[in-house]
Amino acid sequence: MLLLALAGCKDKAKPEASAALTDPNVVNVTPALTGSLQVGAAQMADVTGTLQVAAHVETDARRIARVGSPVGGRILRLVVFEGQNVRTGAVLAMLHSTSLSDTQMQLIKAESEQGLASAGVRRAEQLVEADVIGRAELERRRAEQLQAATEAASYRTQLRGLGMSDNQIHQLETNRRLSADYPIVAPRGGVVLKREITVGQVVQPSDPAFTIADLSSVWIVANVPEEEAGTLQQGMQVTVSVPALPKEQITGRLSYVSPIVDPATRTVAVRMDMANATGLLKPDELASMTFDGKTERKLTVPNTAVVREDNKDHVFVQLRPNRFVLREVVLGEEENDRRVVQSGVAATDTIVLDGAFHLNNQRKQSAINGGA
Repeated sequence: MLLLALAGCKDKAKPEASAALTDPNVVNVTPALTGSLQVGAAQMADVTGTLQVAAHVETDARRIARVGSPVGGRILRLVVFEGQNVRTGAVLAMLHSTSLSDTQMQLIKAESEQGLASAGVRRAEQLVEADVIGRAELERRRAEQLQAATEAASYRTQLRGLGMSDNQIHQLETNRRLSADYPIVAPRGGVVLKREITVGQVVQPSDPAFTIADLSSVWIVANVPEEEAGTLQQGMQVTVSVPALPKEQITGRLSYVSPIVDPATRTVAVRMDMANATGLLKPDELASMTFDGKTERKLTVPNTAVVREDNKDHVFVQLRPNRFVLREVVLGEEENDRRVVQSGVAATDTIVLDGAFHLNNQRKQSAINGGA
């Protein structure tokens, strides 16, 4: 019975051994090939990697102007619309403002009172010299003159605040002609991005009317996860890709790295200034930003250890002395003739470091011959 049992075990072991020998990924090293193989473990190495994050184009905040009317009134006419280029000082719209005409009238009234007060002072000075009135009356009239002059200056300041230039105020003082029509003008040149008023609309000084931006320079902005942001710094070189411009490769340097982490998204905001003289980049376009130069310690294998089969990467892992199995691995970036291991091999595995190509040829030959 003991002999029968041993015989049964031997018969069971034969199919298992036969299955192992017929595995096309397992190979035994021939004596002729042993000397040309170098085996060892995958090594940790400093790898200069890249980090890619989503980004978008923004208007340069230093080149944007949100235009409103400093006076309340009703819109009479629109001069420009979205997409038009305007120059500094160009008229964007016209409105009718009763508050503007009221202030103009107050200025004319104050100047008239100032003129009467000045004439009264001159008359009082003559009467004092003739000893007709006392000096106290002269001082009273001088005080009235000063008050009228102060009121006139106050109304001039108000008109400047309402948008009238010194030349326009001088013309008002000269011809005494009131005008309730007020032009909304562009404080800077650029493209009209947004129009928020229509003809007939009543606007207040707090209401926005137009948004104008100089798009000759824009920002490319990204939010980097906080765990990746430790190495980012101002002046760091980055590469930007814009799907709308597939043929354009944009490079530059970070002009800003936020000193704080956004508590809602756990990200750090960064941006790059980008010249845009031709207007190819448009606000709110999607982009991607790639950061180079980030060094990390990663598990790597030499290129001579990699075997390419069926469009996949493999390495030979040692099962026992002179016996190896071809194992699929996932590899990352390449640096200094080494590939980063993402999965498939551990630092404790012994692999073929050099000679994998020849060993793979032997594996294929053994598979053709029916065994290893």
